[in-house]
Amino acid sequence: MADPIDFYFDFGSPYGYLASLRIDDVAAKHGRHVAWRPMLLGAVFKNEGTQPLSEYPMKGPYFKRDCFRTARRLGVPFVFPEKFPPNTITAQRAYYWLQGSDAEKAKSFARGIYHAYFGEEQDVTQAEVVAEIAGSTAGVDPEDVLAAVQDQAVKDKLRDATEQAIAKGVFGSPFFIVDGESFWGNDRLDEVDAWLASGGW
Repeated sequence: MADPIDFYFDFGSPYGYLASLRIDDVAAKHGRHVAWRPMLLGAVFKNEGTQPLSEYPMKGPYFKRDCFRTARRLGVPFVFPEKFPPNTITAQRAYYWLQGSDAEKAKSFARGIYHAYFGEEQDVTQAEVVAEIAGSTAGVDPEDVLAAVQDQAVKDKLRDATEQAIAKGVFGSPFFIVDGESFWGNDRLDEVDAWLASGGW
């Protein structure tokens, strides 16, 4: 059985959101599974000495326009939240807690967080909002989520996942690793598709 496609992302990444809507379909075309691996983009920026695209005086306005343009092309809901970039640490901890028992529920939760933030502009930095989304998408008790995100073992999982991503050369969101080959950006999904179809080049 082929190794899964690794999909690295941060819930505060609009390009990660756009990629999350398509990556599983792209993989399924080729009989592949996707391992969703959220990580803290802030740690990546610190490691690289960079900052969010929105903070650059020239890249920032282009970045926002491009996100809206891409969402229109895909026909998906998109808002650019006023509270940006967000602190996504609570949502990411909740993801890894859910993944520990059910990877598919964790994916459903991830999709729910992305939609809530970039589709409806909900404040996913709030633990109560994260817990409610986990309850509605993964069928868990919100109170259990609130407790889990404070658990040291869960905190360690997110820290370790972020460190492992950086060790593998992940420097942005979304980032895909397909059989050892790296692809960065939502605009590389078509190339991921072609790579899977051809076996690489």
